[in-house]
Amino acid sequence: MPSSPDVLTVTPVAAPPKVSVRPPGSKSITNRALLCAALASGRSTLTGVLFADDTHAMLDAVTALGAQVEIDRARREVTVTGVDPRVGDQTIRVDARQSGTTSRFILPVVALRPGCGVVDGAPQLRARPFGPLIEALQRLGATVQEQERSGFLPVSVTGPVRGGRVALPGHLSSQFLSGLLMAAPLMPDGLRVSLTSPLVSVPYVTMTAAVMAAFGAQVEGLSVLQAASDAPVEGLTVPPGGYRPTMYAIEPDASAASYFAAAAAICGGQVTIEGLGTGSLQGDVRFADILEQMGARVERYPDRMTITGTGQLRGVDVNMADISDTAQTLAAVAVFATSPTRVRGIGFIRAKETDRIGAIVTELRRAGIDAVEHEDGFTIHPGTPAPTQFATYDDHRMAMSLSLIGLRVPGIQITDPGCVSKTYPEFFQDLARLSA
Repeated sequence: MPSSPDVLTVTPVAAPPKVSVRPPGSKSITNRALLCAALASGRSTLTGVLFADDTHAMLDAVTALGAQVEIDRARREVTVTGVDPRVGDQTIRVDARQSGTTSRFILPVVALRPGCGVVDGAPQLRARPFGPLIEALQRLGATVQEQERSGFLPVSVTGPVRGGRVALPGHLSSQFLSGLLMAAPLMPDGLRVSLTSPLVSVPYVTMTAAVMAAFGAQVEGLSVLQAASDAPVEGLTVPPGGYRPTMYAIEPDASAASYFAAAAAICGGQVTIEGLGTGSLQGDVRFADILEQMGARVERYPDRMTITGTGQLRGVDVNMADISDTAQTLAAVAVFATSPTRVRGIGFIRAKETDRIGAIVTELRRAGIDAVEHEDGFTIHPGTPAPTQFATYDDHRMAMSLSLIGLRVPGIQITDPGCVSKTYPEFFQDLARLSA
């Protein structure tokens, strides 16, 4: 793929690809496991770790807390010796960079400390909302000072929070809930959370609970959460007790895998995703179900899945609230379908790295595609994309999803390709295998 530091030209595939790929470790699981390990009393080893901007932000954050970290990049391993943040009274500073998971997970943990902690991030992260999490921590007894704008970073927080009951909206981000849940085992009174609005991205909270369980902490009431994903929820409870160290293997990233699954559907080839199958913790493996509805063939096994493009793709009408990180991927696939695709339930992704609904619609229109923006999603009408230089808005998912169009259409360029380093630094090298 010819490229410069600022622009990358995607090479179309010469023939339908037939490859196996193993994406890097899950960002979502890596950051959850790093935090649980940092709070465990003892030494944990994590394997299959993702090394990318977002996970480096979490590594720096747990180091700021006082955890000891040893990194073996060649083996993709991290060993963490945990720390009890409740005994630290010195001022600490955490730079979460652009990482939403790092910032929203670390803030409740910083509130466990009797000392002051300052949490900040890059300008892009400073534009993302934190109000519900800040209000929850204040109700739990933390002192929070918002230094520039109410409800946004940077903030100073001083604890310690003891726990108890708290209410939280669920419709803005599941990361607020996940952050509170992960801090809860170290709250002397535990935590009982009520959700005042339907929770988005339920599988990410299920993932949080699964990682916590691997480190010896339990979330009670998950069955109620899963049964009532379209309504407010009462009674998510985490008892006090802390974490225990463990060996933990991190599976490949399902959001990253969506690009290669989509490539098979778009190009009529066959791609096997190694390490992700029926036993995955990640909700984004369900992206393959949507491809199947569109006409691709999907074979599922415990430790892998194979997606085969059949040459026929039909549009679908889907709610992607629980797998919103793959919505832009689907937009790229929808361009090559035989009928329109309507995506619903993802209005909250306007507050991600960029307004992901507005951005994907704008860029597809730039290529001559009839794309329509809705409050809760978008409609993509199929068409033939024109050669285009796509803007990426400093958003890794914009870059990765729009590059898929270039696998079938010559003249597709991606600006600022380096933004993929946020979660998948080797993405374009791996994508080039499909064109080899």
